[in-house]
Amino acid sequence: MKSHTLLFSSTSAPVRCRTYTNQVNPVGSKAVLITGCDSGFGFTLANHLYSQGFLVFAGCLLKHKGDSGVQKLDNLRSDRLRTIQLNVCKSEEVEEAVEVIRSSLKDPEKGLWGLVNNAGISTFGEVEFTSMETYKEVAEVNLWGTVRTTKSFLPLIRRAKGRVVNISSVLGRMASLARSPYCITKFGVEAFSDCLRYEMRPLGVKVSVVEPGNFIPGTSLYNPERIQAIAKKMWDELPEVVRRDYGRKYFDEKIARMESYCSSGSRDTTPVIKAVTHALTAATPYTRYHPMDYYGWLQMQVMTHLPAAVSDKIYGL
Repeated sequence: MKSHTLLFSSTSAPVRCRTYTNQVNPVGSKAVLITGCDSGFGFTLANHLYSQGFLVFAGCLLKHKGDSGVQKLDNLRSDRLRTIQLNVCKSEEVEEAVEVIRSSLKDPEKGLWGLVNNAGISTFGEVEFTSMETYKEVAEVNLWGTVRTTKSFLPLIRRAKGRVVNISSVLGRMASLARSPYCITKFGVEAFSDCLRYEMRPLGVKVSVVEPGNFIPGTSLYNPERIQAIAKKMWDELPEVVRRDYGRKYFDEKIARMESYCSSGSRDTTPVIKAVTHALTAATPYTRYHPMDYYGWLQMQVMTHLPAAVSDKIYGL
């Protein structure tokens, strides 16, 4: 049995190892759709799976605008990597993607091997600082986009007895200050994935969840300018009573805390890419993958296994 190391990695933290099981072969005959390939995890994953011999359909939000990430993928000029326009919030684009992929498969009756629901957005802000429009916007992409895309592609996935891999987050397992819009959606992805796993198991389809820790510096999800832009818009739109009760000093302290968090993560997304690859290729993939540093993993265990009164005390919540 071949073994590899995986999943708890950081440049400064100890690495915890998990043993890889035998792989499904041949990879070269497998087709995979990845959503959110314009940048970040999706862009890197599309390149990696292509290099491993997969037939990759890279769903991109901004293909119609000629985004730089799309151009880089298209520049590979390979019949094994095809970018497709895909906004997971639009049912018509999802259904069109189904037809494009179905018509591109050598034998559609053998189905699509893998779906990686990676498309997502993030934001920050305490509950009273966050508008209902922001809650809805984040949920439409992260949660309903995942559900919508999965439902549309399940007939093809079932025919292949394939894989669904949902990108969640450590914040889908434990809540965090000032991240409620994001946490809500990722907790939802976790529940959806569990329900789907129960339903698909008798049909031979395997469902996995990948729960990355803080890889913000490696995905360019935020930069100081974007954080400040979000903060300015948030403050400008706050009800007067909220601005008066909390004050600008409190608000600015929370923004500074978010800036610190965003700059403290890992730039190396390799653990996430390895986790998704394992979920797609292992004969017996794991239900959950935790690519994060050991401190993050330990905090997750404490907050999900100990009484809330204890974990709140430990982490000063």
